[in-house]
Amino acid sequence: MEFADFVPSGNQAVDPQLYEIENQAIDRDGIMWNRLQRLARWRGKTLLDLGCGSGYWLPKYHDAAEVIGVEPDASLIGLARSRPGGATVLSGSAEQLPLKDASVDVVHARFAYFFPHPGFDPSAGLAEVRRVLRTGGSLIVIDNDTQNGEFAELLRNSPWAEQQGQDTYAIDWWQRQGATTHPVMSSWQFDSRADLEAVLRLEFPADVADEWLTAHPDRTHLSYGYLLHHWRK
Repeated sequence: MEFADFVPSGNQAVDPQLYEIENQAIDRDGIMWNRLQRLARWRGKTLLDLGCGSGYWLPKYHDAAEVIGVEPDASLIGLARSRPGGATVLSGSAEQLPLKDASVDVVHARFAYFFPHPGFDPSAGLAEVRRVLRTGGSLIVIDNDTQNGEFAELLRNSPWAEQQGQDTYAIDWWQRQGATTHPVMSSWQFDSRADLEAVLRLEFPADVADEWLTAHPDRTHLSYGYLLHHWRK
């Protein structure tokens, strides 16, 4: 199925294998993961990973009663379905969820769709999430903190800064929807310098990545701040 408003990602869709290394580097200390569990526990419940990509995170929800992944990029669905754990992976988008009304308890959207900025209003996707969530259910959007941490510094120096916003636009937008925002400082930790260099050059223009790498010649990690926007039905 094709979605008229779908734009392939500039990282995972370009190099899924390298993006796997990137995912493996995320939050190795479990700081963000623990906060996710405290905000909306999914044990014994139905969890939707909205924009699940190649499905890296699907097996990690093993204690949910049911795990569903929804992904608009047809090139990634096969990879997601091959993950262990038996998650159901469906073709769909934030605005077109192939699920029944009031059928899930928790929705996670990780770096997918819900980046409000002056040129984009994700209200249509939020309306769909509202439809499929049960009463009392939660949506948690894992977003980039554009103010705090070394990753935020890279964002501010890149062309992507305008899209993601350098101020409190996203926080303010979510507050108007009745959500609460929880900042979390975690990190990227890579097994090798080569992996870090490759991922930075996947995520950022070469000049931005190279400037940071030159300034930090011995590093295999960097601080990474997240914003967890929590909205409840």
